[in-house]
Amino acid sequence: QVHLVESGGGLVQAGASLRLSCAASGRTFSRYTMGWFRQAPGKEREFVSSISWSGGNTIYADSVKGRFTISGDNAKDTVNLDMKSLKPEDTAVYYCAAVEAYSGRVYAGVNAYRYWGQGTQVTVSS
Repeated sequence: QVHLVESGGGLVQAGASLRLSCAASGRTFSRYTMGWFRQAPGKEREFVSSISWSGGNTIYADSVKGRFTISGDNAKDTVNLDMKSLKPEDTAVYYCAAVEAYSGRVYAGVNAYRYWGQGTQVTVSS
């Protein structure tokens, strides 16, 4: 069992930057693929980014490519999402997710992930 806790959300103006962090606890000695998703009011949860356990593989949604950067710190059992040039359409609850994985795999599908955090709100004003 893995417990995930997100932090770093808040209210910012368009163009600003934020760093989201996800702290993992529990059976973190295992290898996990980590992901970030977001859900805006009235919309389905959507993929943002994913990183392999080794950090060697990353993928991003087209909507955030070039603006968001995912990174992991295995020593601290954390994964971060650095967001810059934020837009009002980035407003959503951001969720951290994890799944046991091997061979550097990354996943974009919601159903690929087994563990989820409670989410952190990001609001970008225009």
